[in-house]
Amino acid sequence: MKKYTYTEKKDTRSGFGAGLLEAGKKNEQVVALCADLIGSLKMDAFIKEFPDRFFQIGIAEANMMGIAAGLTIGGKIPFTGTFANFSTGRVYDQIRQSIAYSDKNVKICASHAGLTLGEDGATHQILEDIGMMKMLPGMTVINPCDYNQTKAATIAIAEHHGPVYLRFGRPVVPVFTDPDQKFEIGKAWMVNEGTDVSIFATGHLVWKAIEAGEKLAELGINAEIINIHTIKPLDEEAVLKSVAKTGCVVTAEEHNRYGGLGDSIAQVLSRNNPVPQEYVAVNDSFGESGTPDQLMKKYGLDTDDIISAVQRVIKRK
Repeated sequence: MKKYTYTEKKDTRSGFGAGLLEAGKKNEQVVALCADLIGSLKMDAFIKEFPDRFFQIGIAEANMMGIAAGLTIGGKIPFTGTFANFSTGRVYDQIRQSIAYSDKNVKICASHAGLTLGEDGATHQILEDIGMMKMLPGMTVINPCDYNQTKAATIAIAEHHGPVYLRFGRPVVPVFTDPDQKFEIGKAWMVNEGTDVSIFATGHLVWKAIEAGEKLAELGINAEIINIHTIKPLDEEAVLKSVAKTGCVVTAEEHNRYGGLGDSIAQVLSRNNPVPQEYVAVNDSFGESGTPDQLMKKYGLDTDDIISAVQRVIKRK
C-alpha cells in the first residue's frame, strides 16, 4: 500500500476560494456571483482583487442562475456560489432551462455538500445533488477530494467550455494531493495500485479509502484505490481496466446510494463486465444534526465501513 501523509488539514471550500482568485487572474472574463454567503464560499480574496467583477445577488438563488446565464451571452465566465442544497434543489428548474438546455458556460460552485455540513441538519444536507446534476445533458460534475485538488479543479473549469457543477465541503480534511497538480477533467487518479478489489471513491471519502487501504493491507488484502473526482464524464476506461484486474468493486461517496457515483459505476459494469459491487453511501435517508464525524459514522461512511464492504464483496467473487 502506497503511503500518503499530510501536514495540515484544510476545508475544500477554501481550495475553491484560492482557485477562483487564480482563475480570475488568468482570465479577465471570469466573474463571480454569490447568494449572500461570501464568507462561507471563501470569495473574499476574489472580491478584494476584482471588485468590479463580483455581483452580490442576495438570497435569490434562482435569480442568480438566470443572471449567470445572461452574463455568458456577453462572453463572461460566471462562477455562482452558495450551499449545495441551494445550488441544485432550490434552483433545478433554472439550471435545466436557462443553463443546461442552452449549454451556457456557467460554473455552478456548491459548498457545504453532503452530511459533513454537520449541525445545520437535514434541511441543508443535500445528498441527491450529484444525481440531479449528472442527469442534465451536457453537465460536467466534479467532486474533488482535498484543498489542493479543489483549487486545481476550480482553475481547470474556467478553461473548460460548458456548464459545470463543482461540489465541495465545509469541514477541514487532510491535504494530501500535489499542490502543483494539473487537474484533468474526466481523468481518474490512481491512488494505489492493487489486485484484490477496486475501491472507487470521491470527495471526502477518498481519504477514508486510503485509511481503509492501509488497514486492509495489514489483513493481507491488496486494494486498488482510484479517486473519481469527475463523476461526469466518467473515466470508463480506468474503471474497466481496474475491474478486469480485481474482479470486484466498492464505491464510496458522501451521497445517497441512489443516483451517485455507485450508480454510474454500476451502469458501466452492467454494460461491459458485471462483477460484485458494494456501496458505501447513505442508504436512502435524509441526514440529521450532528458533528461531521458523528454523522459519517452513523450513516456508514467511515473507514471501517469501507473495510467491511471490501470484505463482503471479496466473498462474493
